[in-house]
Amino acid sequence: MSMPRLPGVYVRDLVVHPDDRGRLFEVLRSDDPEFGGFGQAYITTTYPGVVKAWHRHQAQDDHFCVLKGMIKLVIHDNRPGSPTAGVTDEIWFGEHKLRRVVVPAGLWHGWTCVSEREAMILNLATAVYNHQKPDEERLPAHGVIPYDWARRDG
Repeated sequence: MSMPRLPGVYVRDLVVHPDDRGRLFEVLRSDDPEFGGFGQAYITTTYPGVVKAWHRHQAQDDHFCVLKGMIKLVIHDNRPGSPTAGVTDEIWFGEHKLRRVVVPAGLWHGWTCVSEREAMILNLATAVYNHQKPDEERLPAHGVIPYDWARRDG
C-alpha cells in the first residue's frame, strides 16, 4: 500500500488472480487496516473528458475502485489548521492500474474520465446516503478550488 501526501488517503494496489476461467481481485476486506465500516455500495459512470467535482463529506469515507475505463482522481485539502492545507493530490487508476483509493471525510475530491470510453466506478461508502439530509457539500468543478482539469500533453 502506498501513502499519498494527504493524511488518511490510502491507495491500495489490487492483486489480480488470473486463471483459465478469468480473473479475480478483492476490492475490500473487513480485515484491511483502512476498513472503516460499511454503509452502502454504489456504481457511477463518467463519460470521457467529463469532470465530476467537487464534493466532500463530513462523516463518510469513500472507497473508490474503477471497474472499467481510467480516471484521474483529484483530492484537495482546505481544512483550516491542517498540516497539508492547500495540497492537491492526483491519483490515476482504473482497469490498467487496479487500485482501491480511500478518500476520508473532510477532503474535497472529484475526477475526470481519462480513458477513451466510459469509466465505471464502484464506491464502497462507510455510511448510507441520507436523501433527506445528505452528508455532502458541493462546489463547481472550475473556478473555486485552484485546479486545472485540462489534459497536459508533453
